[in-house]
Amino acid sequence: MIRRLEFDKNLEELRSLLREMGEHVIDALEGAVLSLQQHDTTRAQEIVAADVRLNAMEEKIMDIGSRLIITQQPVAKDLRRIIVAFKISSDLERMGDLALDVAKVTLRIQGQELIKPLVDIPRMAEIVKLMTTEAITAYLDENTDLAHKMALDDDQVDHLYSAMINELYSYMIKKPDAVSQAMLLTLVGRYIERIADHATNIGESVVYLVTGKRPDLNR
Repeated sequence: MIRRLEFDKNLEELRSLLREMGEHVIDALEGAVLSLQQHDTTRAQEIVAADVRLNAMEEKIMDIGSRLIITQQPVAKDLRRIIVAFKISSDLERMGDLALDVAKVTLRIQGQELIKPLVDIPRMAEIVKLMTTEAITAYLDENTDLAHKMALDDDQVDHLYSAMINELYSYMIKKPDAVSQAMLLTLVGRYIERIADHATNIGESVVYLVTGKRPDLNR
């Protein structure tokens, strides 16, 4: 009984850390896009500096989970809970890195006026922030219906990204002097699109946690 109580306490700590990582990713992405819109290099630098917190949380999850596997020798769903925590923390860490990459674009175009108002990038970011929130909620509630919704949301992001790429390529043809910044903006779109892919991965992990089978939601 004591061992089970200790095990459950550690599982709850994993859940809490993953929730915190998800909140960090959402804040980082929101701040990165705002820094780009507002030419706010100070905010961008803060996002870059804060990335170490996300890395530290991932390392703590790995430490707790590894200790549980060694000392408790969990099986079946208990083991899946730890494996899924490892996978989700890895996805969230990568999502944070991609949000950081968006902030770095702000630093690279420092002092330049944007070649066009940002429309698709903020829209993509709003969907991705919602996806991240819902992915973590799906994990905490073991909600497979919400997990499967990730695929539909990811399709929306892909559609916006494709439209943005087409618009920027047309813009580069008309204004060759804008090519450098236009290429950086396409990278921002790509970074956000990849965050959506990782959120979808979390949805897959949730389905695996509940059913023992991993679907392919990233189609």
